[in-house]
Amino acid sequence: MRRSAEHLSTAPDRRRAARQRGARHRTRAVAVAACALLAAAGTADVLRGTAHAAPAAAARVDNPYAGAGVYVNPEWSAKAAAEPGGGKVAGQPTGVWLDRIAAIDGTGGSMGLRGHLDTALRQAAGRPLVVQLVIYNLPGRDCAALASNGELGPTEIDAYKSRYIDPIAAVLADPKYTSLRIVTTVEIDSLPNLVTNTGGRATATPQCDAMLANGNYVRGVGYALNKLGAVPNVYNYVDAGHHGWIGWDDNFGASARLLHQAATAEGSTVDKVHGFITNTANYSALKEENFALGDSVAGRSVRESKWVDWNRYADELSFAQAFRQEAVRAGFRPDVGMLIDTSRNGWGGSARPAGPGPRTDVDAYVDAGRYDRRLHVGNWCNQAGAGLGERPRTAPAAGIDAYVWMKPPGESDGSSSAVPNDEGKGFDRMCDPTYEGNPRNNYHRSGALPNAPLSGHWFPAQFRELLKNAYPAV
Repeated sequence: MRRSAEHLSTAPDRRRAARQRGARHRTRAVAVAACALLAAAGTADVLRGTAHAAPAAAARVDNPYAGAGVYVNPEWSAKAAAEPGGGKVAGQPTGVWLDRIAAIDGTGGSMGLRGHLDTALRQAAGRPLVVQLVIYNLPGRDCAALASNGELGPTEIDAYKSRYIDPIAAVLADPKYTSLRIVTTVEIDSLPNLVTNTGGRATATPQCDAMLANGNYVRGVGYALNKLGAVPNVYNYVDAGHHGWIGWDDNFGASARLLHQAATAEGSTVDKVHGFITNTANYSALKEENFALGDSVAGRSVRESKWVDWNRYADELSFAQAFRQEAVRAGFRPDVGMLIDTSRNGWGGSARPAGPGPRTDVDAYVDAGRYDRRLHVGNWCNQAGAGLGERPRTAPAAGIDAYVWMKPPGESDGSSSAVPNDEGKGFDRMCDPTYEGNPRNNYHRSGALPNAPLSGHWFPAQFRELLKNAYPAV
């Protein structure tokens, strides 16, 4: 559904006013929490005989990205710079993924959470700096796929709380980090699964049915929001899927309502949700400019085309702006913001079409003109032909806090074949280039690149293709 120019021009003013009201609502709670943290730190220093003034807590802001730099992960940056041409983007900020318990302290010589935060303090050099973290370790994680299955079983909610969320929250609450603006992307690929891949749907999986029944996705997300959101300089953004997943009528409102259920579980409230993020680690085009859903070709609506398939949205920007409004209708604060992951949705290079297809047939019209060159909008693993998207930037459109590279470009989505590992990651046929598909991608070929390593591992061939197909070009 396209939004009118009138709506977009007035939205920032309405949102600014709402956030000013919200700021007054939150000021006392934030101040009390900050004082408690600083007082505790000062007491501990006195007991050690080394009393000194703790850093002042940073003032909470409407948009954490506004007027701030964003942390550049030196580990990702070094890998990017080592690839041909990679130096052109090696200075871009990316998300830090905490995808298992061991990642909190660091694994295999890689930096842990404190290492990243300490490095961020040095990068900040006295200016505001955003650090982007991906919170990603729910029990029974990613119930509709195998490549990103996690270390915790479906019933291990207590371990998730005590061994994963609690230690992260304790680190983030350290007063030495109060000057940082910490953005958390909370549990991607989780809650929308309970809407789209459960019950009597053809897309349902036994694993997703189990997670819906035991409630541990909802409880886990609520607990994470509550604990992390209690830290005054943490900004929680909950994952909201992408347009090619929940953009249909029977998924859209239901997903917003389920997110509200999770945001008010385990002691959390909607005040612990600063916003939502869409397209995390996905490939949906930011804007499809060669066709519109209102177009009619040979007597048929573009929505009838095989590619759009009656979806209400054809690209990620229109979806994200509409989902923000739907979230408010579901009970979230009217000042919530949105992030869009643009790390791999550029779809540039020689395959990028310059205009729409022929007007003789609606499928030809859409297929020849769409920027997103995937075989199916449900394909998600190491997609061939993809490119780097819009560079991270602040407030690029109405209701959008930032375009971000939450998924570090060049890190694999999953292995092309089974790889033994101690990370809890399985082999998903959607990462196999020969796979003929399943109900979730309407039995299309997977479109995945060959010879991919485990999810999260460096995939040089993918990075080089992303660089080659970048749009805007680098």
